[in-house]
Amino acid sequence: MGGVRTALYNYLIAKKNGGDFILRIEDTDSHRFVPGAEEYIIESLRWCGIVPDEGLDASGKVAEQVDEKNPHAPYRQSQRRGIYRKYAEQLVSGGFAYYAFDTAEELEKERAAAESAGQTFIYNASTRGRLRNSLTLGAEEVARLLEERNDWTIRFRMPADESVEMDDEIRGHIEVNTSTLDDKVLWKRADELPTYHLANIVDDHLMEISDVIRGEEWLPSLPLHYLLYRAFGWERPRFAHLPLLLKPVGNGKLSKRDGDKMGFPVFPLQWTAPDGQVSRGYREDGYFPDAFVNLLAMLGWNPGTEQEIFSMEELIQAFSLEKVGKSGAKFNPEKAKWFNKEYLRMRSESELAALWMPELRERGVDASEEYLREVVALIKERATFVSDFWNIAWYLFVAPSEYVEKDAAKFWKAENVAMAREALEATGSASEMEEYIRAKEWPMGKVMNCIRLAITGSSNGLGIADIMRFIGREEALGRFHRAEERLLL
Repeated sequence: MGGVRTALYNYLIAKKNGGDFILRIEDTDSHRFVPGAEEYIIESLRWCGIVPDEGLDASGKVAEQVDEKNPHAPYRQSQRRGIYRKYAEQLVSGGFAYYAFDTAEELEKERAAAESAGQTFIYNASTRGRLRNSLTLGAEEVARLLEERNDWTIRFRMPADESVEMDDEIRGHIEVNTSTLDDKVLWKRADELPTYHLANIVDDHLMEISDVIRGEEWLPSLPLHYLLYRAFGWERPRFAHLPLLLKPVGNGKLSKRDGDKMGFPVFPLQWTAPDGQVSRGYREDGYFPDAFVNLLAMLGWNPGTEQEIFSMEELIQAFSLEKVGKSGAKFNPEKAKWFNKEYLRMRSESELAALWMPELRERGVDASEEYLREVVALIKERATFVSDFWNIAWYLFVAPSEYVEKDAAKFWKAENVAMAREALEATGSASEMEEYIRAKEWPMGKVMNCIRLAITGSSNGLGIADIMRFIGREEALGRFHRAEERLLL
């Protein structure tokens, strides 16, 4: 959900300002690569109606070749690997970065020594002078290591004790001292791939990105990114860091575990992990895509009015980063259902009937479109999802084969059955039946609940008049007589 919300906010800002929304696949971290994730992202955006202006080819896959629509291809960072080393070496030449030859074991020893002294190891101006890198080794040794070793990296040379002043579109002015920051790895010889920091700065510049809207977890990286833009001499885009999506109860970032525990999805579409574990999706749970988009938009953004239901076009017109809050947005699964209920009510009976038809066919129910539209018109106000329709109105299609025991014990009495049978047989409609019961001065509740039990299997549900209007008097009588055979007095 968090990733889709980030994409949505980027999309809304782009569309509102007449810009382009670009899809770029950031897959340079080989350790975090997940098979199928790229296709999942594309399908999720498509379902939500978030259509990239750049990044996809005519077949709907990530664009690899430059064309009129995709002037910055390829859009998969792993296919752009030849671009990044040049920029990393440019930083080294300019004195903004250096080669580091420390092994994983050597760095682990540094961390352990710092921990034993009650400190935290940071690879920066205070420690790099005693570590194995091109700042401490001779030129010949550096050249030899670059040739012989394949595990070296290029690190950014963080300035010592400098205040970095930044501006965030949501959080305002921020200042951070570089003494608290480490010399991040920018490029790795082992796989010849950049880290997120270098790849994104380079690609954002080359792709002419004007606005970067991302999650709060990237806020600690903002000083480094500011300094990288300064080192390259490039104009910076505007940055905005969105608030976290929080658990429904208490603090803390919303996670898949929260959804599993409380029974709601946290993925837009059903997701099957490489280990085979399946996570529920909003699409598969029966949510409408526009309802899902609407609820996501309201998680962190407040329009400043009482309006809660927005179409995509209305969101584009109303959205602004100035109205996005700094604090985390608590997710409310019941509110999510409310949104879907509202969107269900707004849909036409014809559309809802068409959506319901496949389930009815699977159940072996044959009903005309006109009949379905009339049923939907009767029950849509009671439903949250289309999947609720059957539970609300199944007895408008098939007779009950079972009866709720507690309802039968309460209403299926000999006296009630006799009165109900007579009322059904003597009248032709529900309104006539009610008049008949009143004229006889019989207890309306007992008689009507007895009839309802016979024709629906329980004492709850739609009104008798509505039920009989759909199933007809003869079907109602037939069901009542079958109930007499099955429910022994």
